[in-house]
Amino acid sequence: MTIKILLADDHKIMREGLKALIEKQGDMTVVGETDNGRTTVIMVRELSPDIVIMDISMPDMNGIEAARQIISKDPRIKIIALSVHSDKRFVSEMLNAGASGYLLKDCAFGELVDAVRAVFSNRSYLSPEITDVMIKDYKDILSKENLSAFSLLTQREREVLQLIAEGKTTKEIAHLL
Repeated sequence: MTIKILLADDHKIMREGLKALIEKQGDMTVVGETDNGRTTVIMVRELSPDIVIMDISMPDMNGIEAARQIISKDPRIKIIALSVHSDKRFVSEMLNAGASGYLLKDCAFGELVDAVRAVFSNRSYLSPEITDVMIKDYKDILSKENLSAFSLLTQREREVLQLIAEGKTTKEIAHLL
């Protein structure tokens, strides 16, 4: 099966280069190109691509809002962000908008091919640099909120849980406490 791809980037040379490389893949074809978010949303409806490879910084409508609109109309469409932005705010916004993948523009073409195939197979794909950013952010959130099963329980609830784990009956627990 051929993977149908729509390219959305405001730089023509970027689109032309990607198209030339993608067309060399036996299982992929570029069905269209666009240079702004608003046209991307329209072309997705007209062309029904499997995957949209999209920049975040585009005129008329940014890639995040375009992704949000595309996914809300057809959640089967997969979106891969291809951006220069590695900041966690851009990554989080794009993923929250429904993107299935996020790569930096300085990645090798082989990584983009891997991402397309992974996303087409209903998996997510983040470039290693983006994975590092997101894991660091996740760890920061966990350390700030101190989220663990035991941190959510009161001291008394932890005592009751311990006694239950020890096999005590309700009457035995009531007597002990």
